[in-house]
Amino acid sequence: MGVYHDLGLDPIINVSGAVTRLGGAPMPPPVLDAFRAAADECVPLDTLHGAASRVIAELTGAEAGLVTAGAAAALTLGTAAILTGYDPSRMERLPHCAGFPDEFVVARDQRNGYDHAVRAAGARLVEVGMNEVIAGAGVRRVEAWEYAAAFGPATAGVLYVLDPEARPPLAEVAAEAHAAGLPVLVDAAGELPPRSNLRDVLAAGADLVCFSGGKAVRGPQATGILCGRRDLVGPAALQMLDLDDHFDLWDPPPELIDTARLRGLPRHGIGRGMKVSKEQVVALVTALRLFVSGAYDAELPAMRGHLEEVAAALAARPVRCRLVMPADGQSPPVLELTIDEAVLGRTAVEVCRRLRAGRPPVYPGHGGVREGRLTVNPLHLTGERTRLLIGRLQEELTSDGPAAR
Repeated sequence: MGVYHDLGLDPIINVSGAVTRLGGAPMPPPVLDAFRAAADECVPLDTLHGAASRVIAELTGAEAGLVTAGAAAALTLGTAAILTGYDPSRMERLPHCAGFPDEFVVARDQRNGYDHAVRAAGARLVEVGMNEVIAGAGVRRVEAWEYAAAFGPATAGVLYVLDPEARPPLAEVAAEAHAAGLPVLVDAAGELPPRSNLRDVLAAGADLVCFSGGKAVRGPQATGILCGRRDLVGPAALQMLDLDDHFDLWDPPPELIDTARLRGLPRHGIGRGMKVSKEQVVALVTALRLFVSGAYDAELPAMRGHLEEVAAALAARPVRCRLVMPADGQSPPVLELTIDEAVLGRTAVEVCRRLRAGRPPVYPGHGGVREGRLTVNPLHLTGERTRLLIGRLQEELTSDGPAAR
């Protein structure tokens, strides 16, 4: 029995990976130890964030960094910082931006549900380009000149959503933005690994970058990283911190917050509900150091071994197994299961539903479920969980298996 059983819940076998809806990535022992140790004593949170900023700057090449309540919070805080700078009157008015620039230019094919975090700060998104490739109407993607053509008096910045196929290249977009005196906010939440992205995105011209802290970095699930220009990270921190203090007593770390640029102490900001605990800050910094050192790479052979064991156990079942090894040498391998639905007599959707409903519940990756494909990510697997997973998969991938639940 454990804490979840005490709440009447069955822990699941998570083979979807570090997805938020299932609790993120497993925190390694040094991160858990740091979390527990941080809980035993108190420090001023602004001072702690200053110390974390120094570590983040060292490991990313940024001028400053901030531990946030997830990558979505980093997007909201980064947007707010671009909208307001160090102006406390603008901070007070968010998300209402009447009287100052509030538009962020974004490629139409980079729009996604996560940009709600940008809009939540008060920004209005101005789309450029066409989805011609997806629509089957042409071969062209968004081009850098289209960003520049959309810039105007109401433009506050550019939103760029990073992935390996994003076009045009970030460097081209940043060049157009900087020529117009505009900052670029990059959503790179899921773009670790490779570890090199911690530095490469900033080197390509990003002014602020958002990374998840609860996925590949393996910090607490509700953490993220906002890093980049010090004159923007500082206002982001201001709009998250508890500012119930007297201005003449307040002494924040200068490497994070430039008090010379403030007319007075702002009120609690739009990010106040996105506060981060001392335990989360310390644990995230610990996890980031581990991630950058390559410590997690040592786990990859065991992960591959778990997947090979699963594939061997399913050899007689109506399913084709394919082991996918990422080229970066840093990401976990993945096992793709393509189900012969005609032979099995059930669709992959039905199999996925039954896996979730059984004991123990199993949650595979379901991005290709409509095409008959499930995936097994080994990030959370142990020897015992692998054994249980094999049993559940064999049960549900047997054509004369138990009746549908």
